[in-house]
Amino acid sequence: MNDNNSHLVYSTSSGRIKEEAKKETVTPSDGFAKVRRETKGRKGKGVVTISGLGLNTTELKALAKKLKKTCGSGGSVVGETIEVQGDKREQIQQVLEKSGFKVKFIGG
Repeated sequence: MNDNNSHLVYSTSSGRIKEEAKKETVTPSDGFAKVRRETKGRKGKGVVTISGLGLNTTELKALAKKLKKTCGSGGSVVGETIEVQGDKREQIQQVLEKSGFKVKFIGG
């Protein structure tokens, strides 16, 4: 069986076999937080995406919570990017600069 879903879970000689925990990999930052406004695939609704931060998931979620609270809108963390609903680029820029990031606007 060379299937991706088949793996060893129990051995008669050693008992239950535990999977090794996968380590989280974080893409290193180049020093700039890239802020972009997107509408594609969102039924015309505007979303601001922030990428290139170089933070792990817990730090990303904490920063996303701070950004959403400051902007007064919803959002989420998807992979290594933060999405905030609405076009609040100026407010996001101020919060990111206070947090020590250099901000670069990408696109229109």
